[in-house]
Amino acid sequence: MGMLLHLWIPAGAPAGTEMDRNKCKSRRRRGRSHHQSPALGQCDSSESRYTTGASQSSQDSAHHDAESPSTSSSRAGESSVPDLPGFYFDPEKNRYFRLLPGHNNCNPLTKEGIQHKEMESRRLQLLQQEDKQKKKITRLGFNASSILRKNQLGFLNLSSYCRLSHELRVSCMERKKVEIQSSDPSALASDRFNFILADTTSDRLFTVNDVKIGGSKYGIIDLQGLKAPTFQVHMHENLYFTNRKVNSVCWASLNHLDSHILLCLMGLAETPGCATLLPASLFVSNPQAGTDQPGMLCSFRIPGAWSCAWSLNVQANNCFSTGLSRRVLLTNVVTGHRQSYRTNSDVLAQQFAVKTPLLFNGCRSGEIFAIDLRSSSQAKGWKATQIFHDSAVTSVQVFKEEQYLMASDMAGKIQLWDLRATKCVRQYEGHVNEYAYLPLHMHEEEGILVAVGQDCYTRIWSLRDAHLLRTIPSPCPTSKANIPSVAFSPRLGGPRGAPGLLMAVQQDLYCFSYSSSCPDSQMEGGWELPSVSDENDL
Repeated sequence: MGMLLHLWIPAGAPAGTEMDRNKCKSRRRRGRSHHQSPALGQCDSSESRYTTGASQSSQDSAHHDAESPSTSSSRAGESSVPDLPGFYFDPEKNRYFRLLPGHNNCNPLTKEGIQHKEMESRRLQLLQQEDKQKKKITRLGFNASSILRKNQLGFLNLSSYCRLSHELRVSCMERKKVEIQSSDPSALASDRFNFILADTTSDRLFTVNDVKIGGSKYGIIDLQGLKAPTFQVHMHENLYFTNRKVNSVCWASLNHLDSHILLCLMGLAETPGCATLLPASLFVSNPQAGTDQPGMLCSFRIPGAWSCAWSLNVQANNCFSTGLSRRVLLTNVVTGHRQSYRTNSDVLAQQFAVKTPLLFNGCRSGEIFAIDLRSSSQAKGWKATQIFHDSAVTSVQVFKEEQYLMASDMAGKIQLWDLRATKCVRQYEGHVNEYAYLPLHMHEEEGILVAVGQDCYTRIWSLRDAHLLRTIPSPCPTSKANIPSVAFSPRLGGPRGAPGLLMAVQQDLYCFSYSSSCPDSQMEGGWELPSVSDENDL
């Protein structure tokens, strides 16, 4: 793998021994010079206290290393050995190895390969822990028996009991591989999942798959057969195929609820970008086939669309919005009327409010603003709300009461904003993102927030207090091309479906179903966001 570098380190000795000796000698010389000058006596005494404390801490760490030998070697190696440009120190072999340039050797040892090896080792360890540890505790002192007992004694109200029960069920979800049935099994073995999107009732799953020969194709998975212990679903495909990149997707309610799928396609060569309304009835053996009007496959020439959103607001009926480069375009599907709003940056995320005529937008500059749909684009007051992130905004989610907004950016920050006070009231730590376009999945009924990071880990937080409930490693090796796409619902497959999380990665689909060992698995309940002064209240 690499070339061995022989240094002054004797075999079996720690790599930092010679350096420590040199430090001790220089410290003695400084100590003698300090004793010769009375003005430096105070500095010398503070240094002696510092060295005494350092030696005491080293003795404590040595005692801790003796108690846990399995983890002490790597920590000691990382803390004591010096970093040498062009070399890598292996703490297990206690040796330096040369980092070879990637273009000079067919099997080089590079920093990227070393980091990937460490991440893969950590992922496998977490997967083993996930399989072994069936019962997990999300909060200290709150397990299934304690929650039931406190509820019986009246220490928990209904809202708190339902919220804690959901959190406990989320922590106990078990991974099961879903069997996908299709008329073309060979395609399932070769086509990779790009992303998945569940409809409003969670009985259908729209999928975008990357084809091996290049391009993408679409499908709808019927989730009505997603039940334990078999976990079988059926993939309905159509003949539509595109060699253009799919930038954004959302369900559209044109004829009825979720009757169409709205896709934003990037332009390719001389072919301009477009927004396409694809009827769900075009998919073979779709349960709602025949309910859509014929000829409702629509395509709108919209160049450079980064995001899209469908309006369920009565004041913007049959309308959808697309976020373009420095522009927001509002289009009426029936009349064809368009209204354009100019912005200062590219619009990467959008969502319509339902109760108020507002369209929320997240920009590459970090700005989040709302468009008042009642105002003309030529008017000055069409910006209703304006807040800012420090990096490009990748997702915006508005709460049902439309007083709070959740947003994430490319710096890995997930923040909860109070739209009335226009300030951040909570931040959700742990999300990893550097440059990717990653969505958020917010579920008010269960009181949880789900996000997949660029490190391929799926994290679940409590909406109420931003407590990290669970971190789920990817079942497949981590890479930039293997970031999972997820969908969460308490009723996967409809009203009687199995609650849990769906995860699509590579060619496989996994279901993390609720465990039967958690309390009151059939009870559903709501929860409320606390006020700003009530943030620490459980």
